[in-house]
Amino acid sequence: GLKHSYDGDNIIQYPDWEVDEGHHAIILGNSGCGKTTLLHLIGGLMPPSAGSLQVAGQDLSRASKTKLDRFRGENIGIIFQKPHLVRSLTVKENLMLPQYLGHQNTSSKRAEEVLDHLGIKDLSNRKVHQISQGQAQRVSIGRAVINHPKLLLADEPTASLDDENCQKVIDLLKNQAEETGATLIVATHDHRVKSAFKTQLAL
Repeated sequence: GLKHSYDGDNIIQYPDWEVDEGHHAIILGNSGCGKTTLLHLIGGLMPPSAGSLQVAGQDLSRASKTKLDRFRGENIGIIFQKPHLVRSLTVKENLMLPQYLGHQNTSSKRAEEVLDHLGIKDLSNRKVHQISQGQAQRVSIGRAVINHPKLLLADEPTASLDDENCQKVIDLLKNQAEETGATLIVATHDHRVKSAFKTQLAL
């Protein structure tokens, strides 16, 4: 019964859906169908207008903004369409930021470990403006998984990529989810990645 409206008039209604813990799933649909909105609802970035939404045993539809913020910091990793990296920080410092915001002990060693897994450890001390778009995307994936999230969300991660890099990013996301034992949900209109996911929701 999940619904959301930005203006009180145009209501997006979602079908009932369940993804088992540790599984990988995809939300498919054309631009404007509500994929990103659903991902933001699941990620606790905003409350739904109606219906219930349970993530990792918590009912997010009834949680306050403060509780949503804390729950997201402790349990959810989000990869947005654009990396949204902090330009004044180095690559490694960008990875360590979620540790601080998620009220966890900051660990330079953990950041370097994640960068190594992503194949970009040599970029550790570079500033954001000194790396490529593809490298920035990997940094954003690293930032999302550094706190060992229970849920990993990715919004259109392959939209601007060629076929080879599209497959690399999907493999990277799935591998990182498995590394941390996270449930992975990808929202996309890119049908190239459809076959990589058994659990699917078409909007």
